[in-house]
Amino acid sequence: MKDEILEKITYDVIGCAMRVHNKLKSGFQELIYQRCLAMEFEREGIKFVREKQIEIIYDGVKVGLRRVDFYLEGGITVELKAVSDLESVHLAQAKNYLEALNIKTGLLLNFGAKSLQYKRLYNNK
Repeated sequence: MKDEILEKITYDVIGCAMRVHNKLKSGFQELIYQRCLAMEFEREGIKFVREKQIEIIYDGVKVGLRRVDFYLEGGITVELKAVSDLESVHLAQAKNYLEALNIKTGLLLNFGAKSLQYKRLYNNK
């Protein structure tokens, strides 16, 4: 998918996340934000899969499964957090999902801070 389209989709996702955060503020569990964000995606016509399973492969052997919160049209991951502040471990987790799915773009959204925190992530491999 073209970079301009990916940028447009991520822009729209951030807008949806801002609406959710403005209405709910911080203080809820991640699952609540996930459900509300899914509602916003539906309103915006953003196609998505919730909790898409990712196989973790090591030396050609499946060693486990993980789930990314959202997998969007065009191959964009969206990982949610509800913590007071994002940490490097959260960024590493979201980047690992990009690599495991072999996709280009992702977002890390944190609803737990006073203002919505978001990071656009790129797979450099």
